[in-house]
Amino acid sequence: MALMPKRVKFRKQQRGRRKGKSSSSNTLNFGEFGLKALETAWITDKQIEAARVAVMRETGRAGKLWIRMFPDKPVTKQAAETRMGKGKGSPAGWVAVVKKGRIMFEIEGVPQDMAREAFRLSAYKFAIKTKFVSRGG
Repeated sequence: MALMPKRVKFRKQQRGRRKGKSSSSNTLNFGEFGLKALETAWITDKQIEAARVAVMRETGRAGKLWIRMFPDKPVTKQAAETRMGKGKGSPAGWVAVVKKGRIMFEIEGVPQDMAREAFRLSAYKFAIKTKFVSRGG
């Protein structure tokens, strides 16, 4: 089951700009430990799910996990071997726009070494640099 919005007002969106830092979701609000993005990127629904599975497998479903991003931006793709000038392609998938400094995942109820290892494994699923953060500092 892929993450995606139930419904959207418009099927297609423009690409937008990916400059700047995250103004919200840049502090730990729910759990004790978190995974913070150090770069700006589009994170796909498949990457989010793969990272969630990696965390769940490592923690043995102990503790509580919060996913602090949601793929609500449609990404379009032209069919293969299509010439230029034939319009915008059909929606192909969904991405979450993650800016630098955003907390992507939070977890509580597990020891720090287990949380660190779980987030290390999940960080491999993203094409960006990340950082392990904890409430203490």
